Amino acid sequence: METLYHQTNKHIQEVQSLMGSLETTDRQSVHLLENELQARIDQIFNHLERLEILASKEPPNRRQNAKLRVDQLKYDVQHLRTALQNFQHRRYARETQEREREELMNRTFTTNDTSIPIDETLQLNSNLHNAHRGMDDLLGSGSSILNGLRDQRSTLKGTHKKMLDVANMLGLSNTVMRLIERRATQDKFIMIGGMLLTCVFIFLVIRYLG
Repeated sequence: METLYHQTNKHIQEVQSLMGSLETTDRQSVHLLENELQARIDQIFNHLERLEILASKEPPNRRQNAKLRVDQLKYDVQHLRTALQNFQHRRYARETQEREREELMNRTFTTNDTSIPIDETLQLNSNLHNAHRGMDDLLGSGSSILNGLRDQRSTLKGTHKKMLDVANMLGLSNTVMRLIERRATQDKFIMIGGMLLTCVFIFLVIRYLG
């Protein structure tokens, strides 16, 4: 296991060294370097699978330490794979932007060119107008819901007060009084929770539709 462990660790260090060359590699060669790095990373993962099997076969007094060492190697190579994927995504985005910019610069427009995206702009403005109108409707509905909750709160308060008056008139026990107050408190929490959920819903709608 020790031989394979040191060999795998050496491969990881070599990949780390090559990763530092990605940013300075020319466009024609960067694909080759990415493929080489990906192949090396895949090979390291194959070694790690073997190391995990070997670590599980170590004596009990050394098994835990062996697994920790393998987990550290796995963490390092996962970090390298993520770094490579991030670099590829940035490169793809950069190349796409450069290609689109070059196509736009080389494009010839004429007075009768119907491909000028005026219609797309008008459609976008129409969609934005509809979205704002939908948001206004949602805000109005949310305001109505909040007003309804406030009215319910006032009703609950009045009902609670009347129940207390009736209870006092009937001479109900303190235990019954506490049960009534507890129920009123629960109703209050339910009402507050409903108001909070409504506010959160309106906030999410404004954020994502806006």
